[in-house]
Amino acid sequence: MSFKASVQHFQTLVMSFHPVIVMETVEEERVQALMHRACTDMQIAVFEWSIAQGLMRSPESPENRWQNEYAPPGGKRGQAIGKTAEPLDLLRHIQEISFKAIYWLKDFAPHLKDPLVARQFREVAQQFSLNRSTLVISGSGHPLPPEIAHDAVYVDLKLPEPEELYGAVGEVVRALKGRVKVELTPEEIHALVKALQGMTLSQTRKVVSYAALHDGKLNGEDIQRVQERKARVIHEEGLLDYFPPETNLAQLGGFEGLKRWLAYAKIGFTPQARQYNLPAPKGILIVGIQGCGKSLAAKTIARQWNLPLLKLDAGRLYDKYIGESDKNFRRAITLAETMAPCILWIDEIEKSMGQSHSEADGGLSRRLFGYFLTWLQEKSQEIFVVATANDLSAIPPELLRKGRFDEIFFVDLPEAGEREHILRIHLLRRNQGLDAYDLPTLVSATEGFSGAELEQAVITAHYRALYESRPALLLEEIKRTVPLSVTRREDIQRLRAIAQERFVSAR
Repeated sequence: MSFKASVQHFQTLVMSFHPVIVMETVEEERVQALMHRACTDMQIAVFEWSIAQGLMRSPESPENRWQNEYAPPGGKRGQAIGKTAEPLDLLRHIQEISFKAIYWLKDFAPHLKDPLVARQFREVAQQFSLNRSTLVISGSGHPLPPEIAHDAVYVDLKLPEPEELYGAVGEVVRALKGRVKVELTPEEIHALVKALQGMTLSQTRKVVSYAALHDGKLNGEDIQRVQERKARVIHEEGLLDYFPPETNLAQLGGFEGLKRWLAYAKIGFTPQARQYNLPAPKGILIVGIQGCGKSLAAKTIARQWNLPLLKLDAGRLYDKYIGESDKNFRRAITLAETMAPCILWIDEIEKSMGQSHSEADGGLSRRLFGYFLTWLQEKSQEIFVVATANDLSAIPPELLRKGRFDEIFFVDLPEAGEREHILRIHLLRRNQGLDAYDLPTLVSATEGFSGAELEQAVITAHYRALYESRPALLLEEIKRTVPLSVTRREDIQRLRAIAQERFVSAR
């Protein structure tokens, strides 16, 4: 939902007698901007409250005449109303006000644990449901008591859109005028804003200011610094890993069938496809034998399409508190949406949204699965999902039916030509001359090896070579390796039998 749409949604909620609106965000600046835009149009007064200052008329409120004459020059700060700092006193004061208004209560949810405050809050909410006044609660990480949540409606304030980011960059440039040189072309400004997507306005100002003051100028080179900072910000969120296109060096040996399909699918993101009302591709599911390149395929897609790659780690979603895991998943999806166009990689999807044979997780896996299916079906952002899975028995059948993903690919053990390609990649990556190796013999000796096993054989052989100060005995190391195709022969045969009937080969 765009910022403009959020404003209209907020106005509709107020006009339709919703007494309690919750905005789960730490960006109070954007909450203030939204309410100012909405309430200016509706000509409704806005009051702000925090436990530090009490209740005051919002500086941005329409027809605000309650100014603090002792405020710093140029500052817009309202005069606090006496004896309203305590939550209970605040609610009693609000209950006595007869005119229609919006009351923005900052970080108020924790105070509702007090039964007396909660009871008074409910009485104010009941009164407001009749006169179109509204209580707006902002903050993050504190759920409302059930009896209050019943009357509340949640407004999902997304991260800033490009229009807002353009404005934030402009503010920084104006603030630093005379101190830095701006050397950005229109194309570079567009690339900078694209790199900033996924950050808050505060983070945007800080990272752009730092990049500009670092060398006294703001130019195309700063785009890379912004991307590096964004990678750290997303990492600090703890829900997604971020791989910028510039640092993605993945190479995929084989997979010719998958590569052909991806070449066709990329057309779905072009203006020509939109002219024919063709939807952008939703994503693919890659199933197959462990170590055969499913994860590498996700990285390779992002590299070939020159898109950022976001990895969703299922283990980070789970939280011991009820409702927090669901919220974490929604936050991760929201963050991915702000990064669009991008690749969202969900590794081993059966572990986070697979079939649970018990209620040990309280139905959490099924809830996450249901939310994911709905989002996958209805998403409008250009997010290409690459999901990988090892255990077919744990994947819900709803995920495997046609239409959920654009295609389901099966990854088998590499054939002779693919093994040669993979060996070439890993030998050249370790600065090895190919003439020193008998590739046909190596390819023949690695029958039944996965791509991961081939890579590990090359690495281990070179460890030994460095330790013993002699040429790498790669063939010897290969003969010492017992591949997965031997240790789990029955499982692999069963998986191949299922895949042959149901899925498309990645070859």
